[in-house]
Amino acid sequence: MPKRSEEMLVDLWMSFLLVWITCVPCVSMTPIVGQSKSTQTGGSAAEASGPAEGQRLLSRAKRGWVWNQMFVLEEFSGPDPILVGRLHTDLDVGGKNIKYVLAGEGAGTIFAINELTGDIHAMKRLDREEKAEYTLTAQVVNADTDEPLEPPSEFIIKVQDINDNPPQFNEGPYRASVPEMSAVGTPVTRVTATDADDPVYGNSAKLVYSILEGQPYFSVEPNSGTIKIALHGMDREMREEYLVVIQAKDMGGHMGGLSGTTTVTVTLMDINDNPPKFSKSLYEFVIPEDLPVGKMGGKVKANDRDIGENSKSTYSIIEGDDQGMFEIVTDGQTQEGILRLKKPIDYESKRAYTLRVEATNVRSEPSGGGPFKDTATVKVVVEDSDEPPVFLKPVYVLEVNENAPVNTVIGTVTARDPDSTGSLVRYFIDRHTDLERQFNINVDDGKITLAKPLDRETDMWHNITVTATEVRNHSQISRAIVAIRVMDINDNAPEFATEYEAFLCENGKPGQVIQTVSAVDKDDPIQGHYFDYRLVPEMLNNPNFTIKNNQDNSISVLAKHDTFRRQKQEMYFLPIIVTDNGNPPMSSTNTLTIRVCGCSKDGIVQSCNVEAYVLPIGLSMGALIAILACIILLLVVLFVTLRRHKNEPLIIKDDEDVRENIIRYDDEGGGEEDTEAFDIATLQNPDGINGYLPRKDIKPDLQFMPRAGQHSGPNGVDVDEFINVRLHEADNDPTAPPYDSIQIYGYEGRGSMAGSLSSLETASSDSDQNYDYLREWGPRFRRLGELYSVGESDRET
Repeated sequence: MPKRSEEMLVDLWMSFLLVWITCVPCVSMTPIVGQSKSTQTGGSAAEASGPAEGQRLLSRAKRGWVWNQMFVLEEFSGPDPILVGRLHTDLDVGGKNIKYVLAGEGAGTIFAINELTGDIHAMKRLDREEKAEYTLTAQVVNADTDEPLEPPSEFIIKVQDINDNPPQFNEGPYRASVPEMSAVGTPVTRVTATDADDPVYGNSAKLVYSILEGQPYFSVEPNSGTIKIALHGMDREMREEYLVVIQAKDMGGHMGGLSGTTTVTVTLMDINDNPPKFSKSLYEFVIPEDLPVGKMGGKVKANDRDIGENSKSTYSIIEGDDQGMFEIVTDGQTQEGILRLKKPIDYESKRAYTLRVEATNVRSEPSGGGPFKDTATVKVVVEDSDEPPVFLKPVYVLEVNENAPVNTVIGTVTARDPDSTGSLVRYFIDRHTDLERQFNINVDDGKITLAKPLDRETDMWHNITVTATEVRNHSQISRAIVAIRVMDINDNAPEFATEYEAFLCENGKPGQVIQTVSAVDKDDPIQGHYFDYRLVPEMLNNPNFTIKNNQDNSISVLAKHDTFRRQKQEMYFLPIIVTDNGNPPMSSTNTLTIRVCGCSKDGIVQSCNVEAYVLPIGLSMGALIAILACIILLLVVLFVTLRRHKNEPLIIKDDEDVRENIIRYDDEGGGEEDTEAFDIATLQNPDGINGYLPRKDIKPDLQFMPRAGQHSGPNGVDVDEFINVRLHEADNDPTAPPYDSIQIYGYEGRGSMAGSLSSLETASSDSDQNYDYLREWGPRFRRLGELYSVGESDRET
């Protein structure tokens, strides 16, 4: 049977069932006879699902039951239990003693059966939304013995739905948003309602949506619940939020159906559909001429009715700033245009500026129209200010010769007052830049003069700061840097580059180069240095030495003969005159010291003093070997003696008290005055100690009783154990300082006759030694003498 026809048939039988239950509840059902065994079911609902009344059905040969579904209406609340149906078997004939038994879901509580007639009644009101069907089992048994007469059979009781649940919006209330100016029919959101009634039976769960509030702005699709735009040109700037009420009604929206409602809050989202607009068409600002570059001169603002990113604008100058004196930037917080200076302005040069400023939206909508910009006029009036003097140059570079006389004019600095009134200017030197007061300046005309002579070799450049102050207003000050270069003149004579000391071999050859000499000059001539060397007049004809020019500002000193002997003359002095090429030329006399030394055959200097020369004459090789043998013998005897003393044990007799000996030899302890550091009698006889002896080197705040130690035998002296016990007591004594309790090394002692053995405290030092004699020993000891001489000079420094 088609579904639609089945629904119509069910509705027809439902109407008949209601009339039957109300009017004839006791009417018996017509039996349905089977071929071998037949069953009878009661209730029009069973007949609605099964074949027509009186129709014959074939049944299975081994069962006496033919079942159909039974139906009962939900929410039925009559005074008596409602009859659901009747069970009947073909065994129930005559006076046969049988009874019906019901089991399964709700048997005995929700459903009850008449054991004799097989009528099934619903004892409680049922709710289909709570449970839609019940599965039960029926069986026929002997009334006396309860012996089953037929096998049990299962059947179903379905709870028939009525429209008792209204639609509900489980996700409401709703919030939705849609761009402003959206076209008609643009979907906004979708609402969904649910109905707990049976969607298969009737129209109890068939929902239809409608709009109760929100017209004419929005509409809703009746079947889907989709909300759409219904009005053209909805502008957020006019109204931003709308409240829409949606109703869902079951029974297909027909009269008598149940309904539920929900609210939808619709917010119009902003789009960039409004251009920026200046609040004024003309802005006027007065800016002082001394306003620093980068500082703000004024603010402009273009308002935009949009919000968020759509309301942001950028500002620019499109006319009137040909010289690039101004710039305008956007304040990200206030969306204002900040007018700032890019270059200094001058009242005396130009007193007013007229600018054209444009505000443009950062974002634009393709369909939002336009143009999204606006312009305004900005007039800037320059206000006259009292400006400080202005130097013609920010930095002056002047030159002066060294050793120029005092009051020499070095140069002139000039500053003027840029104001229209033209105040007089006074000049001063910032003495923080001229601490030695080497320069002066004329306060009226700015001439810089020399206050002290200058030396280029001391300072080549002098940097000073000159200030210019208005006479009318001393607070208006400006500064300029003046760099003064000291020009060189030839005022220093050349001299030897170092203190030369030449060595001449006795067996040297005539013409042999003894020393190469060069000179230096503190001056710095433009053409460079050129030095002329010559011997002093009285040494021009000396028979020993001569000089040769090397053409590189150096000379070589040569020997004239080979008959130099240390016994005859050990040292020669050769004065040399060095002259520069300056104007006027400067010269100095420098003396070269030449020592006569003994050399090897290869010309290597070995010794230069006379003592070293005559020493080998008095001592032979045998004498030297004898002296060396004696020294070795003495060292061996000393070594053996020390080893013997080291191996001898320290024997201490019991009847001797060696404490005084320890004190007499200044043991590294408390000194002679520390007689309470320890008691030697304790070490000799620790058994004689009974109890705890308090320490004498401190005064404890509380008494600490040490643990009892083990004692040795009557005649034993266990010094090691005694020390360990005392060490343990000292470690655990909270009143003891952190040093040993037997012997104190904390101080050197007062009045000790023994002095310190440390070399760090000796009164003498290397600086007291004179190592000049090392230079007289010849070239081999020359480097050693220089090292010690350097050490002395470093210490003095």
